[in-house]
Amino acid sequence: MSEPRIELYKRLLLTWNEKVNLIGPEARDHLNDHIEEALEAARLLEPAGDVLDFGSGGGLPAIPMAIVSPAARFHLVEADQRKWAFLKHVIRECRLNATVYGDRLAHVLTRFPSDLRFSLATSRAVGYPEEWVASLAPFLAAGARVALFQGTSEVPRIAGFQSGEVFPLRRGFLVTLTVPRGTA
Repeated sequence: MSEPRIELYKRLLLTWNEKVNLIGPEARDHLNDHIEEALEAARLLEPAGDVLDFGSGGGLPAIPMAIVSPAARFHLVEADQRKWAFLKHVIRECRLNATVYGDRLAHVLTRFPSDLRFSLATSRAVGYPEEWVASLAPFLAAGARVALFQGTSEVPRIAGFQSGEVFPLRRGFLVTLTVPRGTA
């Protein structure tokens, strides 16, 4: 983690976390592992174009991924006002190509331009993907991937999506779903 912006992000996260509950005790105690996991995901997924991160919280995995993915523009969705205030601050301080939407996913989707298409959508342990992934379909390009950071290697079955690759990570798995080409 020699990238100076990674170290800056880490410092800001730990400082803000003392006043605002951005990450839990497990993530705080294993922060380097969580950051390395995000960096590994960036190597595996090679984010480019428009990337959506849902439930961005304290910025894991989106902020480390954005730092090392200059070909991507990140769109972070976080409903908790304190967390999105933190995310906006980090994006400014780290000079990232990213935007924060402070609202619930369902509301944010109604505000996106009709021609916006994401090449990648990521989320870490947010509810049940079966309940929200399908809502992303109109905003995903053909061949786009949805990458879920989760505790199991089980790929959720969601209509309109194909099971993709499963990557073991330090603290769980990165499972992917793909929008079939020619359907978006």
